[in-house]
Amino acid sequence: MEGAASGMKAGRLPAARLLVAALWAGTLWALGYVAAPAAFAVLDSGQAGDLVALLLTRQAWLSIVCAVVLLVLLRLSLDLAPPRRRFLNLLVLAMLACALVIFVGLQPAMANLRELAGPGGVRASPYWTQFAVMHGVSQLFHIVQSLLGAWLIVRLR
Repeated sequence: MEGAASGMKAGRLPAARLLVAALWAGTLWALGYVAAPAAFAVLDSGQAGDLVALLLTRQAWLSIVCAVVLLVLLRLSLDLAPPRRRFLNLLVLAMLACALVIFVGLQPAMANLRELAGPGGVRASPYWTQFAVMHGVSQLFHIVQSLLGAWLIVRLR
């Protein structure tokens, strides 16, 4: 009976890892490739920017939580060979690093430029070029994080 119970626990751990990774990657894909473009398609640029900034903040917190949960689950995953577990840990940490670069570095700087631009908006301000470069870098990190998420899901299977 004890062996069956530990077998069920062992079966739940891989499922939990995959579920958390799918949640994390899925929200990255939904936000970056569905919600953000839709917001800019139907709202004026200022409103869309505000909405997407709020969504990105929530996504960043979700990324932090998912990373911590995955790192704990991986630590508990005795079903994985140590080299595979190390590789998966590196993938999670790389995704977390991307999220933190966006959340701690780029988002606050871009918000500051939007604020400095005033009511005319950042496109009509002298800060537009700097904002556009930061936005492009942010998108690049989001794409990298999204691809790492896909790789994580594939490698967890």
